[in-house]
Amino acid sequence: MADAQPRSKPVDRRTLVADIDRTRAELARTIDAISDRVSPRRNVERAADEFRERAGEIDPVMVGAAVAAVVVGVGVAILLLVRRRRR
Repeated sequence: MADAQPRSKPVDRRTLVADIDRTRAELARTIDAISDRVSPRRNVERAADEFRERAGEIDPVMVGAAVAAVVVGVGVAILLLVRRRRR
């Protein structure tokens, strides 16, 4: 009975070794990428970098207005408490 699969042509040893080396390098890059993704230290560094980047985009005028609003609100609350105690 004849084989159902056609015979493949012989593979050159150099070609096979080069293919294995390419596959090994690709696998090493994949493993490095996975370990970088799951590293707690790298995740903290990425989060800190993102926070710094976003903090740099904040408008200083808006921050000043927000601080002023909080100061005024706290000041009004203190005045109301002082008045209430005097009664």
